[in-house]
Amino acid sequence: MLQMAFSWFRAAVPLCFAVLSVALAISRQTPAVPSLLTAVVGVCSLAGMALISLKIKGENRTLSSLLSQYVAVKVVGWLGRWQRRKLEADTLKVKEVQEETLLKRLRKNANTYYGRQYDFSSVKDSDEFRARHPITTYKHYQDLIKRIVAGEENLIIAEKPQILAMTSGTSGSSAMLLSTKNTNTEFFLQGVTVCLDAMRQAFPETSSLQRTTKFFYTPTFRQSEAGIPIGPNSSTPASSHHMLNLYTTPATAFEVSNEKDTLYLHLLFALKDPSVGTLESNFASTVFYAFSALQERWQELVEDIERGKISTALSLEPKVRARLEALMKPDPQRAAQLRAHFQDSFRGIAKRLWPHLHLVLAVDSGSNQIYGEMLRENYCKGVPFYSPFYAATEGLIGVNLWPQELNRHYLLCPRSMFCEFISESSLDEETPHTLLMEEVKEGENYELLVTNASGLFRYRIGDIVKVVGFHNQCPIVEFQYRRGQMLNVRGEKVSEALFLDALKKAVAQWPGAQLVDYCCAESGILGDSIGGSDPHYQVFLELKGVRRLTEEQRHKLDISLQQDSAVYKSFRIKGSIGPMRVQLVADGAFNELRKRMMAYSSTSPNTFKMHRVLRRKEYAEFLLGKTVS
Repeated sequence: MLQMAFSWFRAAVPLCFAVLSVALAISRQTPAVPSLLTAVVGVCSLAGMALISLKIKGENRTLSSLLSQYVAVKVVGWLGRWQRRKLEADTLKVKEVQEETLLKRLRKNANTYYGRQYDFSSVKDSDEFRARHPITTYKHYQDLIKRIVAGEENLIIAEKPQILAMTSGTSGSSAMLLSTKNTNTEFFLQGVTVCLDAMRQAFPETSSLQRTTKFFYTPTFRQSEAGIPIGPNSSTPASSHHMLNLYTTPATAFEVSNEKDTLYLHLLFALKDPSVGTLESNFASTVFYAFSALQERWQELVEDIERGKISTALSLEPKVRARLEALMKPDPQRAAQLRAHFQDSFRGIAKRLWPHLHLVLAVDSGSNQIYGEMLRENYCKGVPFYSPFYAATEGLIGVNLWPQELNRHYLLCPRSMFCEFISESSLDEETPHTLLMEEVKEGENYELLVTNASGLFRYRIGDIVKVVGFHNQCPIVEFQYRRGQMLNVRGEKVSEALFLDALKKAVAQWPGAQLVDYCCAESGILGDSIGGSDPHYQVFLELKGVRRLTEEQRHKLDISLQQDSAVYKSFRIKGSIGPMRVQLVADGAFNELRKRMMAYSSTSPNTFKMHRVLRRKEYAEFLLGKTVS
């Protein structure tokens, strides 16, 4: 026993030093937290004794991996509590904190080419900044970013970008934005730690030493002329390498570049462990597609667990296969359990596969809303969901402090970005008036403008949010829609949220139908290929339980939208907008479309969001080719 304890302690020492190094780095950037070092030392010294009294869950866990998870939970928990207290204090003085955040951004970049152009050094407050600096879109920065790609420095921001981050392109072409080390540190401190604190308060079981199954993938990066990586701005296996032992998927699996094969390995090693505690991904869509793949390939997966081998259908390098199969051993008992669960049904399958599953951690608002709903109704029935962040490539926008509420509301983070708001009624004005955090009104919709830490100033991110309340002085918002994802053939402006509500009402009237996915196209992008002269909406649906749609069923969707939108109804009555054309597409069509979209935009599966309004003709034509009814 003593020899084992000594070996365990010796293995744990490097980890404790690594955690101390992280704490030192954070303390240097944030002088107000020197006590973090004391806390980390205490955690490292007491971890051994604490683990003795813990009920350890999970199979094939080494003592060093358990210690690393314990230390990580304790350190991040301490940081989360400290950051939450700081956030609470900030919400009591929002105007002051926002001014401080803005001036900090301007002072830091005052000596750049851009900062001198707008004389950042002389700006004294937000009023002067707004009077001097125009409202911007991506076009404003495009030429400067091209120069940064070519190697010029000190143009927009004082520090060198860590990566050139590609947006998901849901509102048009992908944009290339700057991302810095400080941006990522702030996201971790102000976002991740706060949300983990909220999560553990709402779901205390998540603090146990159970592993998480995280569905994420190794993205493809290319290099700019200056050697700066170009790719998605999200957590990746490489950026999370020190945390991979917290996940069911072994680190070797992330050397596999093929998404389909990596997903198979995610599922295989998750199924091997009956004590999985959390399912995690950036977006609920990724979790949904994982369960869809599980439903399709469960027999193959069960056979691999039974034999202790990995399917030869996977294109794995011999060394990678050997390392992964070394972690496998025949487990006919687990295979028999799994086979019985799968043969029963897939409704509520997650809780049967993993009886100790406490949570699905993924964003399920906005364009991911339907995936969250489908998971809760089917695969993950009975499992709580937590949608932690409101974030974008531009950075952290808000945090969800109310994990157990069904409506996804986010408290804006006043130290993350300087925020401005354009009233929904003024969106099309050439120089709209903007409001500040303390000036917005509950119940109103606004477009969000941000000044962030990575070189965007008064930038229109294209999101429309509704202010649903205040936490002290700080707005709480609910995402409504993307400006670029509106249907608008005659000026009617039907938002994503409005159309989805109408669609769900119509599907509820189609016996046996379950919505899997959908998108729309304005008839203009398809030209003469679909016939008809009146502009209209082309709607593509993937459904379960229905093989064909009658004309009456299709018409119900048009009627449903007319009931929800008086403007759309008036155009339909006048004949200015023609009837919707509703196409039922083949099973799996949207998964294929997703792959095409990712290939075109160089988007990673970790950051992909389905386009609800198609702006490229080839995407609409692809779905037309998949029409079955």
